[in-house]
Amino acid sequence: MTKPEFIFFDIDDTILDHANAQQQALISVHEKYPCLHNTNPDEFRKAFKKVNIGLWHRYSLGEIDRPYLEKHRFTDTFEQLGIPCKFSNGIVQFFMDDYRNHWQWISGARECLVELSQNYRIGFITNGFSEVQKQKAIDFKLDSFSDVLIISEDVGYLKPHPKIFEHAELKASVQPEKILYVGDSYTSDVAGSKNVGWNVAWYSKEDIPNKGIQPDFQFNVFSDLTDFFLNRS
Repeated sequence: MTKPEFIFFDIDDTILDHANAQQQALISVHEKYPCLHNTNPDEFRKAFKKVNIGLWHRYSLGEIDRPYLEKHRFTDTFEQLGIPCKFSNGIVQFFMDDYRNHWQWISGARECLVELSQNYRIGFITNGFSEVQKQKAIDFKLDSFSDVLIISEDVGYLKPHPKIFEHAELKASVQPEKILYVGDSYTSDVAGSKNVGWNVAWYSKEDIPNKGIQPDFQFNVFSDLTDFFLNRS
């Protein structure tokens, strides 16, 4: 792998702990709405997660729009669990407001950004709703590291679609082989970036697949990423 000239970071579950924030928000939803109290909170969270993943996949393919996703990740979960809850936009707003209350850094990520941004040009690429991801950028002062923030809803394509990576490439003004992407998702981040000729550092505790697309570097502690790229000659 050649020394990068530009490093892009994923946001959710790479530098910010989206999974825990979503889990905590669902606990709050379960506590607030009495119609959910006859079901186990763990069952509710697991069912929501499964439904949500499926809907985001359909959303990425253009089969459904955002309002459909926001509504049906709740109504489909209620239906799957046989819960007699009536949907309202209030539950969506409550969920999103509480979700924000639980945002936090992944351990070591901020320190990594501080150090690498002193030696490399960096930016951010993220799937998600525009105003939500922009609020994360504000709350965590990501503009102190870079003014390059690529959000799928703004571009019109979600990772791993090559168009979002090509858009980011133009923003970086760097050849693909000189870009490193840091992300946690094998499908969206590793496969997506490698398919457009980028290098990739995979943030994961999982084993690297024996077959298929391989990351250039794998780590599960951010200090390892920092040490590796600050010691590049």
